[in-house]
Amino acid sequence: MLLIQDIFTQYGSLYLKKYGKNMPPMHKKALKAIMNCRTKCLGGEVYYCKNCKEYHYSYHSCQNRHCLVCQNDDAGDWIEKQKILMLPFIYFLATFTMPEELRNLCRKKQKLFYTILFKASSDALKLLAKDEKYLGADIGMIGILHTWTRALIYHPHVHFLIPGGGIDQHGKGIRFSDDDFLMHIKPLSIIFKAKFRDSLKKQAPEIFNNIPANTWKRDWVVHIKPVGNGEKALEYMGRYLFRVAISNNRILKLENGKVTFRYTDSKTGKTKIVILQVLEFIRRFLQHVLPHNFMKLRYYGYLAAASKKKLAKIRRMLYLDSIPANEQENDQQLPKVLLCPICGRPLQWVEKLQKGFKDHVP
Repeated sequence: MLLIQDIFTQYGSLYLKKYGKNMPPMHKKALKAIMNCRTKCLGGEVYYCKNCKEYHYSYHSCQNRHCLVCQNDDAGDWIEKQKILMLPFIYFLATFTMPEELRNLCRKKQKLFYTILFKASSDALKLLAKDEKYLGADIGMIGILHTWTRALIYHPHVHFLIPGGGIDQHGKGIRFSDDDFLMHIKPLSIIFKAKFRDSLKKQAPEIFNNIPANTWKRDWVVHIKPVGNGEKALEYMGRYLFRVAISNNRILKLENGKVTFRYTDSKTGKTKIVILQVLEFIRRFLQHVLPHNFMKLRYYGYLAAASKKKLAKIRRMLYLDSIPANEQENDQQLPKVLLCPICGRPLQWVEKLQKGFKDHVP
């Protein structure tokens, strides 16, 4: 199977030579990390199998969150922990999309625009939920940033998973949403756009002044739909939380300087093929690398870390147990035992290898 690492290894140096001077630092870091992951460049460990009398190398991983080689089972662990905390409400999935007119600016100032996108959308949800015409309560939500389409096109948007219930303004009663309705889309879109506009104008007036006035006149895309008990939506969001823009199994070939990959059209369900020049493929991949220390997962309202007492109160009012121990537990991790790839028996550690070591002969 062709790996993204193979593509980066063959063409990464050329990409850096051509575009390196203008690349954001995090793009360079991700590109180099993926190229070097689990290679001699990062060093490693030497193990010995007494049964086979063979030495085996285990190279260090880069631990970059955008590297497919380093992808693991974190998504499943996170999903299971969230399921423990789910409440007996109907859940809703809301999506807020960055308008097309702002995407080029967003790509250049990602941290600014992503932060405003999160805040404007979550504030709009919380404000409208408090309205007595709707839920009339403080709500909680989980938000995840997603920046790509299946064709690797830049398309920043935020998904929120929202329990359809909360505590009333006096803190004395629980409000429940209808099974198929939380709030109207039109006022939600208007509030979202206004909060985004005001925040951008305040934080970056020099950028705001260059945005066409028509951007603030058109409707902004917002969707919200009921998703039952929320477990399926949670699994959907969890997959994106620990996923990068494209998986290795979608890459079909690298030939004559072109990358061919497939994706499933979400509207028709049909498989489509995309062929890109390899440097364009690398560019599309790297544009989804997040800014330094930017958190793509956020909790709001009574699901935020600072609102544990409020969440505990809601659980008591719903006759549920107190908040179960989950990610706060410091379970002792048993050391991993590496097995021989030939005979399957445990390997014996020999020594550590430094970065960039030469071929080792114990």
